[in-house]
Amino acid sequence: MIDLDTIRRRFRAHRPQLLDITNRKQASVALVLRKHRGVLEMLFIERAQRGGDPWSGQMAFPGGRCEAHDPDIRAAAERETLEELNLALADAGVLGRIDDLQGQSAGKPLGLVIACHAYFVGHPVTLSPNYEVHDYLWAPLPVLLNPANRVIHHSLSHGHKPYPGIRVSEAPQQVVWGLTYRFVEAFFRAVGAPVGVAEIGAGDWNRDSLE
Repeated sequence: MIDLDTIRRRFRAHRPQLLDITNRKQASVALVLRKHRGVLEMLFIERAQRGGDPWSGQMAFPGGRCEAHDPDIRAAAERETLEELNLALADAGVLGRIDDLQGQSAGKPLGLVIACHAYFVGHPVTLSPNYEVHDYLWAPLPVLLNPANRVIHHSLSHGHKPYPGIRVSEAPQQVVWGLTYRFVEAFFRAVGAPVGVAEIGAGDWNRDSLE
C-alpha cells in the first residue's frame, strides 16, 4: 500500500501539466488526504442538487471558481474548502499540484481550466458542510485502488452515456466519475500507484473526524 513518504517524494519530482488559461476562466479544487487508523484516506464531497451547477449532485473535491480577490490559484481552492466544509488548509501540508483539466458539462468542453492541489491534514478535523454540500466521506486509498470498486457509471444528465467510475460508499449515488475521477487517476499516476491493482486491507468507508 502506498505511504505518505512515497507520495511526498513523488510529488517533489512531479511536474504538472498546466493548461493555457488565455481567455479562459479558472477554478481550483483541493485533494485532501489524512491518515485514519493507519490508512491514508481521500476526502470527497457529494455536491448538493442545485440548478445552474454543471456538477450538481456529483461526487467531487471541495473547490470552485477563482474570484478576483484570490491572490493565486491555490488560494482559491483553500478559500472554497473553508467555505464548503469549514476546513482550513492554511496549516495543512501542501503535497503538490496535479495536472490541470478542462471543465466539461454534458460531455461538452467549457471555457474553464481547473487546477487541483493535494494536501495532507495531519491533525484532527471536524467538518461542517455548508449549503453547497449534501454529504461528505473519507475514502481509504486501498478502496480507490481496488478493482472491485471500479464501475461503469451511466449519467442521467449526460443521456445515460457510460463513464468509468469508482464506487466510494454503499450509497448508489456516491460514485466518483467524470472530472473528479480524472483527477483521482492523475493523482495516482503522479505518485506511482498501481491504479486498478487490488491491494490488501481495503478498509471501510467512513466520515468520522480523525482520531
